[in-house]
Amino acid sequence: MNPQQTTFTDLNALATHLRKTQLSKKFILLFAYNGTGKTRLSCAFKELGKKKTGEQKTADTLYYNAFTEDLFVWDNDLENDTQRVLKLNKNSRFFNGLESLEMESRIRVFLSRYADFNFSINYNEWTVRFSREIRNDDQTEMIDHIKVSRGEENIFIWCFFLAVAQLAIDKDSSYSWVEYIYIDDPISSLDDNNAIAVASHLSQLLKKQSVIKTVISTHHTLFFNVMYNELNKAEKYFLNKNKNGEYNIRDTGNTPFFHHVALLKELYEVAENGNLYTYHFNILRNILEKTATFHGFQNFSACIKQDSDDLDGTIHTRLVNLLSHGNYSLFEPKQMLEDNKEYFKKILSDFMANYRFNPDLFTEEKRQNND
Repeated sequence: MNPQQTTFTDLNALATHLRKTQLSKKFILLFAYNGTGKTRLSCAFKELGKKKTGEQKTADTLYYNAFTEDLFVWDNDLENDTQRVLKLNKNSRFFNGLESLEMESRIRVFLSRYADFNFSINYNEWTVRFSREIRNDDQTEMIDHIKVSRGEENIFIWCFFLAVAQLAIDKDSSYSWVEYIYIDDPISSLDDNNAIAVASHLSQLLKKQSVIKTVISTHHTLFFNVMYNELNKAEKYFLNKNKNGEYNIRDTGNTPFFHHVALLKELYEVAENGNLYTYHFNILRNILEKTATFHGFQNFSACIKQDSDDLDGTIHTRLVNLLSHGNYSLFEPKQMLEDNKEYFKKILSDFMANYRFNPDLFTEEKRQNND
């Protein structure tokens, strides 16, 4: 039996459907690739919860997405290059009651799991300064006003959000308005270890409460896989956008337990319908690398079929290398050129022939595309 697919004309209609689903479901998990519209969907969901009574505006959704990260902006002290701080947008409701809630101690509970730097909040200037202990010979020195890395900054913002979410779950008066939490791609560029840790910590936080409904969307397959296992009673959807600009969701079935198979199914589907983007080479390379590691090869090129006129697989290997890199590949999706589409289809087809997968998985996708 094929998973049922539901189509929506726009993101507002999809967001409305998610809210109706949460009348009976506490958690919703969405898997979608970059460029599908996940961040815009989180904003549409949030906007549906806004109301205005006279001069008073209310909201019901605490959300984490790219806009949340934009509430934190660096002041790098360009004149002296010494007093570097992260500035907070004090006009955002996200920072309600910041000083009275002792946010520093609340954030440290989460941050200590991931980072080795320290921080302090200046509640008068709405800034955060960071420090780190370093070992210098036999002494320990504290370096203040450091500029943390982009990854460390993302971790800090994520832990700040978790502290706020905990307050909402505890129904603190500053966040008593929160009825929904919407999380879109918690931390970008997670390695596998951190993906598992973040997913595990988040699921434990959410499962300990019974009031707030939560939607989580991500493009990270392993993160989704862990959340799928942890929140096993959640509604779980695969979200994609068709060539007509409509949005489709369908139940993931059991494929999240095998995220590499879910990826391969997606590549097969887009290769069949020709809706190929440059970032699909990133996904293909990821699968080739994992397969090479599993079989004990040193390079993913070992999993690319060697043609009679290309004994080393050089051409196809160079294509995968070239087209899986570049700052355009994931965050500004672009259609592949027609000749690159043909190369992609051949590499994928040869791989699936050499490393056999259950053919029923892909005939199912073909039936759905023909419906």
